[in-house]
Amino acid sequence: MKPTRLTYAFDALCGWCYGFAPALHRFATDNADRIELRVLSGGLFTGPRALPLAAYPHVPGANARIAELTGVTFGAAYQEVLALGATVMDSTDAATGLLALTGQPGVSVLDAAAAMQRAWYVDGRSLSDAEVYRDIAIELGLDATLVVAAYNDSATRAAAEAQFVEVGLLGVDSYPTLLVHTAHGTRRLGGPTSSAAALTRALDHHLAAEAS
Repeated sequence: MKPTRLTYAFDALCGWCYGFAPALHRFATDNADRIELRVLSGGLFTGPRALPLAAYPHVPGANARIAELTGVTFGAAYQEVLALGATVMDSTDAATGLLALTGQPGVSVLDAAAAMQRAWYVDGRSLSDAEVYRDIAIELGLDATLVVAAYNDSATRAAAEAQFVEVGLLGVDSYPTLLVHTAHGTRRLGGPTSSAAALTRALDHHLAAEAS
């Protein structure tokens, strides 16, 4: 049976995406034999929105809500960075970093994304710092020199920006968004607080509807 195509649109600097990540990882593992998952980065903080944390005073309250509803933990180092408010959130840098990490064979895009989310939301390290990707590359067993070179390559940045356009063409206007592609179009699967089991049930319902 042909795998069902899914697209996951997320932003590594999106707190709700961080909260959703454990459920998505479990869902992807549980359904690995019947889905084909593509991950695209969205441009949540780009252009005039690429600003220091202090420009987004709603973030601490949102993080508390995310932790309450999903069970994720925001690390002490991140909390210190959040309190200072000086670190700029730049989604283009984050999306470029993810492409730099996944440009080598054998790396899981979900593992790379999770490592980036830990670097930011646990360790408080900027996703605009090339050294963060060097360290993640080592963690994932990749060639760190090649990853940093890819991060600094304008072609990688252009590819990241092209993903923002693709996400927009899919009609995504919030993150995280998990889409299932059907013969009749694209529809959303679950929401930011969905459990892995709920996502699997939604996939089952979709496949049953497609078969009928």
